[in-house]
Amino acid sequence: MSTATVPPATAEHIAAVREFNRRYTRLIGVLHEHLVDTDFSLAEARIMFELAHFGPVEVVALRQDLGLDPGYLSRILSRLEESGLVARQRSETDGRRQLARLTERGETAFADLNTRSSRDVAALLERRSPADRDRLVDAMRTIEHILDDHAAAPFTIRDPRPGDYGWVIERNAARYAAEYGWDADYETLVARIVADFLETREPTAERAWIAERNGEPIGAVFCVREDDSTARLRLLLVEPSARGLGVGSALVGECLRFATAAGYRAMVLWTNDVLVSARHIYERAGFELVESEPHHSFGKDLVGQTWRKSLR
Repeated sequence: MSTATVPPATAEHIAAVREFNRRYTRLIGVLHEHLVDTDFSLAEARIMFELAHFGPVEVVALRQDLGLDPGYLSRILSRLEESGLVARQRSETDGRRQLARLTERGETAFADLNTRSSRDVAALLERRSPADRDRLVDAMRTIEHILDDHAAAPFTIRDPRPGDYGWVIERNAARYAAEYGWDADYETLVARIVADFLETREPTAERAWIAERNGEPIGAVFCVREDDSTARLRLLLVEPSARGLGVGSALVGECLRFATAAGYRAMVLWTNDVLVSARHIYERAGFELVESEPHHSFGKDLVGQTWRKSLR
């Protein structure tokens, strides 16, 4: 929708949003100089969160993702570096780019910060009934959905519902047959992966997500257990009609956050070199190619690739 067709916000709307912001920032304590009784500011804590969950991260990408002024971000990283919490180094693949990561001391400090934050949120929620907690989370998701920069093409990510697993099998088979000429062997593989997930899933260690737009599924991804320290990303799927909306990156992000919270130390995935768009998503998320091997599968000569990302 073009901005020309959108009427200006009313004074009532503006006042209501500002009042919510004032009340909410006071409620969660972000107006205090230090966050959750630590020495960290909100900006420092957010940077440490990004490095803990997605690091090492290119400094340029960190600045863009958080919308921070380059000088301001540089000053914060310098303070964290002087405290022994963050280390910066040149990228091995591009000397013009700088990577930031948490040190071992930084990981320990973030773990304490994360525990304190979770404790405070738990205390806030415990005073509300389970029904009110559900209403609160739904309302927060609604706010995110409306204010998202991609609101012109919104989508949500949710847990699978009955029927979604069949959709994953059908759409994988149909899409790869239409776009790459893969035969029924691929559908067999997808069906086996989905069946194994449903039969043996460990809820605390494995999960699946569905991306939805206008009530219709447009993407999916699975996170399964490889071993005690490694998770495997499987069956990333984005419908052609939803490409360019950030669906694939959002689904991979859900996988990484879940795997990190579940205690995995790394995530791996297997793909094929012809899936160029998927490879770009993995690269942006920080995965590195560790192995390539030619094979003949699904009726085609392909080059399989294994990608890996450290989560700690």
